Amino acid sequence: MMTMTMEKVKKEKSCRLRSIAISISPSTSTLKCPEHKSKTFAECQNADAIVLTYACDRPSTLDRLSTYWLLELRRLEIKVPVIVVGCKLDLRDEQQMSLEQVMSPIMQQFREIETCIECSSLRQIQVPEVFYYAQKAVLHPTAPLFDQETQSLKPRCIRALKRIFILCDTNRDGALSDSELSFEKDIHSLDGALSDSELNDFQVKCFSAPLQPTEIAGVKKVVQEKMPDGVNENGLTLTGFLFLHALFIEKGRLETTWTVLRKYGYDNDIKLRDDLLPSSFKRTPDQSVELTNETVEFLKEIFHTFDVDNVSSAHEG
Repeated sequence: MMTMTMEKVKKEKSCRLRSIAISISPSTSTLKCPEHKSKTFAECQNADAIVLTYACDRPSTLDRLSTYWLLELRRLEIKVPVIVVGCKLDLRDEQQMSLEQVMSPIMQQFREIETCIECSSLRQIQVPEVFYYAQKAVLHPTAPLFDQETQSLKPRCIRALKRIFILCDTNRDGALSDSELSFEKDIHSLDGALSDSELNDFQVKCFSAPLQPTEIAGVKKVVQEKMPDGVNENGLTLTGFLFLHALFIEKGRLETTWTVLRKYGYDNDIKLRDDLLPSSFKRTPDQSVELTNETVEFLKEIFHTFDVDNVSSAHEG
């Protein structure tokens, strides 16, 4: 078993990753010692990801994962990504079932398993990939974003992406234009869709590079083929925007969605960072607080934008 712990430091009001510490637990036989077993479980409880290994030439070791280790992690209420790794791939019997056939029912039962892979340290087969997937599970976890059972985005993720969409839809037409898609602009300028221009701004903000017109057309084509109401005459709609991120996650490109979320101030729990939500400031008893003229005008504009029932006019009348 291998555990990975992510260390964070704050710098310039943002949280960045500093390092990932890796701990390798004692062998199973050593774990018969209560002291070693207790230490291993303590490390698991502090870990950000866990790698469970089995021997490809010994199927019984794989059975042990589902009948003991995974159950133990659940008993201890350890809710972190798990990567299952089959070692000694070079000794694997070619007559055995494929990795997908073997792991599919286990992954259905234990949704905490992020991915599974086989490797051989002797032949140097997919060893770097083991660490890549383990690190990826720490940096770009699936669980906060996606519900594996329902195969859908989680509510908190949807709320965050909806907020980002609204910030990007600068002309307030409910769709992301091509310029907005190349992924933000001034909130003053929301139309229910992101135009090409809005899409492009979004892309530059999040990934520091614009999308070419053919790439933007390709993105919208993919969305429209799978989700017809994901694109309208104005551009990419909120439905399409959410579909696109669900597609990224299903294809294993979690880093794309996480990059967007972190760029807009969300932490690993998909909550806005504390530094973006300033606490109340100090004032003396004889001081009062009021909104600036600019803030009042901004709020008025937002209210009128969403005043679909013309409540303000009725009230004024």
